[in-house]
Amino acid sequence: MLIRITLPLAAVLALAGCNRPPAAPSPEKPPEPQATALRDAMQQPLDKAKAARKTLEKAPDTRAAGDAESEL
Repeated sequence: MLIRITLPLAAVLALAGCNRPPAAPSPEKPPEPQATALRDAMQQPLDKAKAARKTLEKAPDTRAAGDAESEL
């Protein structure tokens, strides 16, 4: 009796889990890039660090110019 209920129930559950495969993308249209948000999120801190480095590299030059003016 238990087998009469279990087998059809298992078959229905197995068939319910099956889905159609997704449609294949058109070969004429190239796929759109999807990693731009991740790339941008990674690039922002690097850009900030490069800007800070440029500021720090300029800082000794302005300090040296200020020292030279104060000596005059």
